Amino acid sequence: MNLNPYLLFRGECEAAFKFYEQTFGGKISGIMKWGGSPGERQAPENWHDKVMHAHLAIGDQGLMGSDPPPDYYKEPAGFSVALNLKDTSEAERIFVALSEGGNITMPLEKTFWASRFGMVTDRFGIPWMINCD
Repeated sequence: MNLNPYLLFRGECEAAFKFYEQTFGGKISGIMKWGGSPGERQAPENWHDKVMHAHLAIGDQGLMGSDPPPDYYKEPAGFSVALNLKDTSEAERIFVALSEGGNITMPLEKTFWASRFGMVTDRFGIPWMINCD
């Protein structure tokens, strides 16, 4: 079984996935746009260049996402995407990247359970928890 977070964006999915590809060292394995797809009629005409489905492979795991039609988008709430890392410098690098243009909820620092832990909402509105054992 694989568990893959599926993130929804307000028209910035492609930019977010290119950023995540660079930040996490993954590889975008596919981006399908609304225009020209079987779901084209479900999206407004000005949304046809937006992402209907994207997949980013990160090692043997995946991150998926899309730009739902504007009437279906809701701000993320009640969850965070948790990243667990083993290398402190890598945790710090990723935290800094995610915080650029975003909002730090809890600075990345040593805690009683981890060498580093922090929480940030990135510039695309996605909440992240960075944990380094």
